[in-house]
Amino acid sequence: MSNLYTLGFNQDLANYIETNNLNTFTVGRVAQQHRDGYIVLTGRESKKATITGNLRYTVSEKSELPVVGDWVLLIDSGDLYLIYQVLPRHTRLERQALQGLSESQLIASNIDEALIVQSVDQNFNLNRLERYISICHTGNIQPIIVLNKIDLIDNNRLNTLINEVRQRIPNVTLITTTTLFEHGAHQLLEKLQPQKTYCLVGSSGVGKSSLINALTKQDVMKTSSLSQAHQKGKHTTTHRELFVLDNGALIIDTPGMRELGVTESGHGLSQTFEQIDLLAADCQFVDCSHTSEPNCAVLEAIRRGELDEGALKNFKKLQRESQRFETSKAEKRKIDKGFSKMYKEVMKMRNKRRF
Repeated sequence: MSNLYTLGFNQDLANYIETNNLNTFTVGRVAQQHRDGYIVLTGRESKKATITGNLRYTVSEKSELPVVGDWVLLIDSGDLYLIYQVLPRHTRLERQALQGLSESQLIASNIDEALIVQSVDQNFNLNRLERYISICHTGNIQPIIVLNKIDLIDNNRLNTLINEVRQRIPNVTLITTTTLFEHGAHQLLEKLQPQKTYCLVGSSGVGKSSLINALTKQDVMKTSSLSQAHQKGKHTTTHRELFVLDNGALIIDTPGMRELGVTESGHGLSQTFEQIDLLAADCQFVDCSHTSEPNCAVLEAIRRGELDEGALKNFKKLQRESQRFETSKAEKRKIDKGFSKMYKEVMKMRNKRRF
């Protein structure tokens, strides 16, 4: 099991396996996720895998199925592994599922730090940065902002963007990169530590695939130019994949996400908008909406120039979005519970008729 530690395995997982008498299984980590199966790493080999029928049909929701970054228990069937169980996750990167407001989609798991990549051209957007950061905090993942493609602008413009980020998002580490020059990604590589897992997230066209190629020192990911018609990024990453770098760090690349709905708010929004959260404690009313109430500490901070008004607007937007998600999820649970109760009553009536 010692080789597993190079893939990010830790003592908590070892204790869980020992406590639950699961030592007879092979332990692996999901490195790739495709429609027809998975690729898992065991510390000794990389091999195809699929889930057992029991796992497939006993999960209550899709997020319980394996995703890239998961630690899993495996049964060796020769040509491929059967994934028997997903081990407990310590962090989760998820968003609202595209097919329904009340569902969430798990993107990857067991990530220590997320590298939120934005390019310094048309893609730069402070609201989107806060959205990504909120999702990271919700999943207990430490965010790092990566401003990429700095070769496209001059130093004055770069310093302006850096100042805008630091004024609005002061407590998140910021790194600047470019893959145009040989050592352009050197500052990012220095940040990555052995046996820790990182994840690259961001919209299409921000240069995530180029960064992966620079970090792995190989052309492992396809790259493409921006769409000339719309100046939007083309999708070059089509699946999620975990890479082991030469320095021992692990990094997950993900497809570009143009739609990124937040799920439950909780501490995620509070951490992202920490300044608003702290100011709100001094508002006259506990349930202050920071709209027009008297003695609102948040509005007063905006008037004094101590808080960016754009941050408050984005906070309210994400808060409303999260509340809608939580309401829809609660309604879905109620409907599912009612359907389950009705099904049991119907089956009970059928059994009575038989006798």
